[in-house]
Amino acid sequence: MNAKLTLSLDKEVIERAKEYAKSKGISISQMVENFLKISTNQKSTNEDWEKELSPLIKSLSGVIPPLSDKEVKQEYKEHLEKKYS
Repeated sequence: MNAKLTLSLDKEVIERAKEYAKSKGISISQMVENFLKISTNQKSTNEDWEKELSPLIKSLSGVIPPLSDKEVKQEYKEHLEKKYS
């Protein structure tokens, strides 16, 4: 079942996305859906596109180091304290 999603993006990003999608023969909707599937570890229906991530997306992988369980709990505790104080 399809649902509509409205996004607000920088105009330059939109134009570049349109060019990229056109060069790959897919729609921007397909491109966003595939990105979200990859990001959430779901199998993409367009395996060729899935294998060909842009260099920018590849470069972002692993940029933020993962937190340890202890750090996650501490961050969550601080969030709750801030939220409810």
